[in-house]
Amino acid sequence: MTLERIHANILAVRIIPNADDSLVKQFNLQPFYRSLAIFTSTIDDVGYTALDEATKRADIEVAYARSFYAGAAHASGPLSGEMIGVLAGPSPDEVKAGVDAVIQMAESDAYFEALNKEKSHALYAHVVARTGSYLSKEAGISVGEPLAYLIAPPLEAMYGLDVALKAADVELVKFFGPPSETNFGGGFLTGSQSACQAAADAFRDAILDIAKNPIHY
Repeated sequence: MTLERIHANILAVRIIPNADDSLVKQFNLQPFYRSLAIFTSTIDDVGYTALDEATKRADIEVAYARSFYAGAAHASGPLSGEMIGVLAGPSPDEVKAGVDAVIQMAESDAYFEALNKEKSHALYAHVVARTGSYLSKEAGISVGEPLAYLIAPPLEAMYGLDVALKAADVELVKFFGPPSETNFGGGFLTGSQSACQAAADAFRDAILDIAKNPIHY
């Protein structure tokens, strides 16, 4: 079954060509990483996936990435969205290349999937074929390893993770116990690329079944 895609919107972007020393110290950056790119996104997990992709496209690192409490529907302002990401690099050109990668990923490659017409019930079952430095660090795996990034509402996430882990030769390397800042849950699974894909597919199918039959045990 093909589910309707829910893409993130990048709401605001700014580049700081040469950040002030005090700000560089707050982000614990290397002294030569003085250029910053800051963006906000309407969907946090897509934003994090996009940040990881950016680290593969340019000489940059993720300086800061956080979700906002209660999600985009309760944002602090029209340009806040659900998360903020900060990229750092040695030059404005490098961080601009990183932002370009973030926008491309958000517009095309990474997306939630709607389980109902209202798009109020959704899941994230995204496979990263080759992790960059950001998600590798977050998952505690080597750069370049495959990763299944699985996120859903609380009950769906817990049940779906169990199904995913039993469906393929994968390992749970990071667990997001609900509620997250946006009241979801999930985890990172790693294994071969085909195993990660099988786990993501099983996760999606399990949650589809819950959506169709919520009270069934």
